[in-house]
Amino acid sequence: MPDPLHVEAEPYVYGFDPEHTALIVIDMQRDFVEPGGFGETLGNDVGMLRKVIPPLREVLAATRSAGMTVIHTREGHLPDLSDCPPAKLNRGAPSLRIGDPGPKGRILIRGEYGHDICDELAPVEGELVVDKPGKGSFYATGLHELLRGKGITSLIVTGVTTEVCVHTTVREANDRGYECLVLSDCVGSYFAEFQQYGLEMIKAQGGIFGWVAPSENYLKPLAGS
Repeated sequence: MPDPLHVEAEPYVYGFDPEHTALIVIDMQRDFVEPGGFGETLGNDVGMLRKVIPPLREVLAATRSAGMTVIHTREGHLPDLSDCPPAKLNRGAPSLRIGDPGPKGRILIRGEYGHDICDELAPVEGELVVDKPGKGSFYATGLHELLRGKGITSLIVTGVTTEVCVHTTVREANDRGYECLVLSDCVGSYFAEFQQYGLEMIKAQGGIFGWVAPSENYLKPLAGS
């Protein structure tokens, strides 16, 4: 068995075996990160999330070169909205709701242009795409079984948004026994304070949910593997 790679992280060094580690790219969809999508209808500045794209492209390229497992997720719903409960559908007061026609097709509906992953981070052949109806990547999906089937025990976590889908996924993963490293510049929020506190919560109390590190700290050991 090869020696694990080590990442300088908080609250302490994170070790992982690339063969048993997956990069998960959460919800980098046009509806969230591009103008005219659902995120903007909620009154958010999508430019806050687009800052994630350049470092995440580097991480994605390096992870692919290392031959590691890459998994993308997409949040969205069936065209008849049968998997979107009223508690989610009616929450808040956006200018457009889930399922409404928008500039990129029906908002957060599977198969629509806006539901798909942005061009800069598009999956390549052989990479897994998990469609999820909720905020967490494990809820109502086969992700846990998929990871277990591939022998994955560690997750490198990226994507949006830090305090919602990223946090929910990390908490779900932690409860299932996965060791999670969140790359701080590869996750993003529409709110600077949520970004800060979301990351602090993950690494608090000796890493109660996981580890946090900038992407350059992950790329260094990967380059020498």
